[in-house]
Amino acid sequence: MKIRLLFFALAFVLGWGKMAACSRVVFLGHDDLTLVGRTLDWRTPIPTNLYVFPRGMQKQGMPTGNTFHWKSKYATVLAVSYDGGATEGMNEKGLVMNALFCKGSIYRTSAEGKLRSLSLAVFVSYFLDNFATVDEVDEWLKENDFAIYGQNFDGGTEAALHWALTDRSGKTLVMEFQKGKLYVYVSRDYRVLTNDPPFEQIQAINNYWKQIGGANQLPGTVRSPDRFARASFFIEHVPDSVDYRQAAAQVLTVLNNVAVPYGYGLEDAPNLSSSQWRSVADAKNLIYYFGFFYEFAVFNIELGKLNLNEGAPVLKLDTSKHTDLHGCINDLLVPSEPFRPMW
Repeated sequence: MKIRLLFFALAFVLGWGKMAACSRVVFLGHDDLTLVGRTLDWRTPIPTNLYVFPRGMQKQGMPTGNTFHWKSKYATVLAVSYDGGATEGMNEKGLVMNALFCKGSIYRTSAEGKLRSLSLAVFVSYFLDNFATVDEVDEWLKENDFAIYGQNFDGGTEAALHWALTDRSGKTLVMEFQKGKLYVYVSRDYRVLTNDPPFEQIQAINNYWKQIGGANQLPGTVRSPDRFARASFFIEHVPDSVDYRQAAAQVLTVLNNVAVPYGYGLEDAPNLSSSQWRSVADAKNLIYYFGFFYEFAVFNIELGKLNLNEGAPVLKLDTSKHTDLHGCINDLLVPSEPFRPMW
């Protein structure tokens, strides 16, 4: 079975043409430190603003029809692309969720309205608003059926995604759809996620590289399985008994090792992605770090130092109005209307 999975996955990679790249790693340190880092890669710049939502807000999964309605239990910080869809975020309980591209994802749909639908624009918000741990998410997924609705973007690109959630304990849940069926993988050992092929197959490829031994040879291309192998090797071999500043720096250096150089492209590969921005979510101390690859510095939001009570305003950082930010930027957040979802 493993041999067949590896053969299929390698054949998939060799035939991969369009490249939508993102990488995610989880650092597990001493004193219960959990840091989740990711890069967002795409062929064109993706405008991304940061929002902080207080707890106690009324929200819905679609503008009409059979959908979810909820009042948020937890406050969140979100990275919102095109000011219309949450790409990732962290809530005040230390649950982190990231959406990464996964070409070939086919969601469960509900054309007849039999299943309640969630728009991809607010998919991350739903889980961060309502759950504190991976175990809670896993239990909900076992007991609830739902459909997904997603708009195309960036000139007709299909929003094919899979997701990873990590909580304060360091446990991770990977969620992906294949041919309309939901697959869920839960373990504290799942510390890396990239893109294609599906999670089970990419792990078979990574096991091959583990047998070779990363100290001897690591794959060096920007393809998803190669980035997965490099990220896995390095995140498992950086020291975990380091101080906080070193831990955060280690996550950033691992991300840099799997990032695609900004502006990188080939004449015969117009869809080749390059890294646009990176983030590190500190699930223990509730600090969210963010930075664009075309800027030198990384800045941060300290979620625990903001007014997150019900009735507090939504706060926003419009990144188009700021350059070369560094340090805590809580004082640059301004009251704002919530982003308007691209339903």
